[in-house]
Amino acid sequence: MSSFGALFRVHTYGESHCKSVGCIIDGVPPGLSLTEEDIQVQLSRRRPGQSDITTARSEFDQVHLQSGTEHGVTLGTPIGLLVQNKDQRPHDYAETDLYPRPSHADYTYLAKYGVKASSGGGRASARETIGRVAAGAIAEKYLKEAFGVEIVAFVGSVGKVALPYAHEEDEVLGKEYLDLIKTITRAEVDKEITRCPHKETSAKMEEVIRAAKARDDSLGGTVTCVIRHCPLGLGEPAFDKLEAVLAHAMLSIPSTKGFEIGSGFRGSTFPGSQHNDPFVDGTHGVTGEKQLRTTTNWSGGIQGGISNGEDIYFRIAFKPPATISQEQATARYDGSTGVLAAKGRHDPCVVPRAVPIVETMAALVIMDMVLQQNARRTAASLLPPLTHLPPSMVIPGKSTVQAVSSGKAQGEAVQDQKVGEE
Repeated sequence: MSSFGALFRVHTYGESHCKSVGCIIDGVPPGLSLTEEDIQVQLSRRRPGQSDITTARSEFDQVHLQSGTEHGVTLGTPIGLLVQNKDQRPHDYAETDLYPRPSHADYTYLAKYGVKASSGGGRASARETIGRVAAGAIAEKYLKEAFGVEIVAFVGSVGKVALPYAHEEDEVLGKEYLDLIKTITRAEVDKEITRCPHKETSAKMEEVIRAAKARDDSLGGTVTCVIRHCPLGLGEPAFDKLEAVLAHAMLSIPSTKGFEIGSGFRGSTFPGSQHNDPFVDGTHGVTGEKQLRTTTNWSGGIQGGISNGEDIYFRIAFKPPATISQEQATARYDGSTGVLAAKGRHDPCVVPRAVPIVETMAALVIMDMVLQQNARRTAASLLPPLTHLPPSMVIPGKSTVQAVSSGKAQGEAVQDQKVGEE
């Protein structure tokens, strides 16, 4: 389907070479200051033609707000966003009349629908992600203002060139990598055209991307994302656990092939005695509210499918772009054999441009979970106080229900009824 989210619901539209792409967003809270410039920042980071290691398609991806705001403030009604497609070259895709491109969606879309877009990747194109990024930019703004949430993604590997994730065999993950997750900023990420914040590694990535481009080939890679200051208690077990919805969101991005959270697959090789995250007394990083913290964070900020207040971090694998200009022996739609050398403009490696897509999809997930959790807790707070619960059922000194604290925007948590109060 073309919709994502339960309460913060995004519906995207558009193909790679149609007149426009965009989205409708339902569930944006009223009263949020919002302009086109707030949304444009992430669209400009995603757009094609940013450097000589991305596609040469020239699109400025200028966003136009169509509805849902007035005098720079959201009304609580659906927001419509539109971006015009301008640099269209449908004639570049004439060869796809005869050939389904290897590892692309041409054949599967035709098999599913019995008809497909005549040029480009249609809905399987990265152009479709414009609506996601625009909607996610709005979610990011709300989360930042209401909770102090920070979401930063960066390129961790291109081909076989990678940041060091661990230096020693007995390390679940290395200190250098974990420190990067804790401190990295978007400004640091954007200093390098590869969006890898490690200068030496970035230089090697540039080299291998340019080499692949010179031989009309492509490379895959990975993107790491961290969500800081996420509210405690987000996630909807059993089937909409927070990591499950994050995985759903990330694997819906074109070209993705893998998702791991926290220690990921490497963590599966360690015993529980080394992998468990012991609790300690602590406070929330933004609100200063008292809460338990963990001494390590191999869980990646999620336990039992619910956010535990630590940094949420995960990694996504992207395959090499399927459209390459090298000659490839393959079959035509009629089953006869032939040789395809695809034309058109395509990225030799998608991961540098995927960074804002990953960030904004993460924002959509957190935003939707915040609205779901607050709806539940607000409803519970209207009930009569409970006086009979045993200590094992409540946190000492806490209320039976506690709204998600909006810390930064409101200064303090919503006051709830205390256990035993009348």
